[in-house]
Amino acid sequence: MVNFNSIEEAREFFYKDKFAVNTGITLDELTEDEAVCSLELKDEHKNAYGGVMGGVIFTLSDFAFAVLSNQIHQLTVAQQVSINYLSAPKGDKLFARAECRKSGRTSSIIIVNVEDDTGRDVAQFVGTGFKL
Repeated sequence: MVNFNSIEEAREFFYKDKFAVNTGITLDELTEDEAVCSLELKDEHKNAYGGVMGGVIFTLSDFAFAVLSNQIHQLTVAQQVSINYLSAPKGDKLFARAECRKSGRTSSIIIVNVEDDTGRDVAQFVGTGFKL
């Protein structure tokens, strides 16, 4: 069962997620078992060394996790998450693809793979959602 009847309905709902919206994250695709979000990288996403801040990558991953977990069951909150940073982004845009690994009675496991627009693997995020 899905909770959003269209991607527009999901975008309207998640527009209230002001931190993600103000960061520049967009919801690009949404199906019953997958969500794709993206972010155009700008100077404000960079750290003192000129690289993309880990928190930016985490926020993009967390947003994709939130969209998909709440598509599966509304209301779902994060119970536990982890992220492995694999490579520094080299492109101008990041994509986070969230896929449901397991959806149980009280929890779900969502894997989010992040890559840049050059195809470089940037991070892998794993989230456990608790279904309220």
